This record gives sequence, C-alpha cells and structure tokens, in this order.
Amino acid sequence: MEYMEIDREGGRAANEMREVSLTREVMGNALGSCLVEFGRTRVLCAASIEEGVPGWRKASRAGWVTAEYAMLPAATNRRSARERGNRKGRSMEIERLIGRSLRTVTNLRALGEFTVTVDCDVIQADGGTRTASVTGAWVALHDALMAWVEAGKIARLPLTGQVAAVSMGVVDGCELLDLDYREDSRAEIDMNLVATDTGEIVEIQGTGERTPFDRARLGRLLDLGDAGIKKLIELQNEVTAFRD
Repeated sequence: MEYMEIDREGGRAANEMREVSLTREVMGNALGSCLVEFGRTRVLCAASIEEGVPGWRKASRAGWVTAEYAMLPAATNRRSARERGNRKGRSMEIERLIGRSLRTVTNLRALGEFTVTVDCDVIQADGGTRTASVTGAWVALHDALMAWVEAGKIARLPLTGQVAAVSMGVVDGCELLDLDYREDSRAEIDMNLVATDTGEIVEIQGTGERTPFDRARLGRLLDLGDAGIKKLIELQNEVTAFRD
C-alpha cells in the first residue's frame, strides 16, 4: 500500500510509529512496573495485587483486573489541576478501557480471588497516552502475575495472550499511524485500535472530527493499526519473553 507524503516530525513515514520503548522494573515496590515511551509520551505503569475481590464479585470464584489512569499536573505544557475528589470523565473512560483490555487476555478463574490494579500515570503527554498506557500496562501486569506465580500464590500464569493499542488518523488528507499531539490536535479523523497478539480486536474508537469517512478508508486505517499492533506485540514479547 502506498501512502501520501507528509512532513512528520523526525521525518518518519506515514505508516511509521514513533520510537517505542518498554522499560521494566522501574519501581522497586511494585510487583510489576513498566515505563512506556511512545516518542515524547511517557507513562509509568505499576501493577499491584491484593487478596480478595470487589464485593459484587465474591460469588464468582474468580479474580479481577482493573486500572487507574491520571495525568500528572506537569505532563503537558500548561499545568493541569491534580485530580482528587472530582475525577475527569476522560480519565475514567481511559482507565475503563485499560481494564477491559487487560481482562480480555486474563483467565480470571485461573487468577483466583485476587485483585490486580494497574496504575497508569502520564509523566509527559505528546499524544497517544491511552494507547501507550494499554501497551505498557500489559507488561506491568505480566510481571506482577509472574511474581505471584514465583511466590506460590497461583499455580500458573493466568495470561491467555498479549494486548496492545495504537492510534491512527487522517491529517491533511493523509492516513497516519501513531499520531503525536501536533497531528492529533488537527486530525480530520481520529482513531484508536486495541487488539491482541492473535489479531483479534478488543476495541475500536473512531471519530470523524472534521470529516466523515467511508468503509474503504476505515479499512485502510485498520490496516495501518494492525501493522502497529504487530510491532508493539513483538516489543512486548522481546522484553518479557512471554511467547518463548
């Protein structure tokens, strides 16, 4: 597939992701942690495990995986108020997305009656904080669950697969992969894809911000996203050896 030429920061191609890195074990007190970087976007993901499950889940004989998401006040170029009692709707929507994504690849019955919480804190935001959070959260979850296995708390790793997320969009008529903030802020079409290592889709979030789009364009954007997901899955596997 050929893509239109567009001037992107760093000279990257329309179908090229920003430089992505996943750094594990960055927090000594967390069972699993990962600093995920998509270009200048940086998110710290930390996974903790507690005995017991929420009250509504006690009769299920299964565990629970959830997430919390927040932006640090200085994550953007203008300080934002710290979230306390009044949570932002955007933050709640993103943390629900992260939790849903992680549960898709977790065998909750094999987990047993434990609750895993993955905290995702945005240190620096330059577009794609939710997609970076999902991708890094899986690494933190993997490492926390491995620690639980090694501690003899559970018999085996209750992960059924991997999950990652990436953004796509249309800027100045060009279909792009992994939008930074400058691109995202003026995108005609904005989309996020969450998918597993088997290529199955967990969630698609797509909006015609300035123009509608047809099925043909949707298909091309999903093809872009699929390629990005494959690269992220490979990187996750590289740092965790999950599929070795």
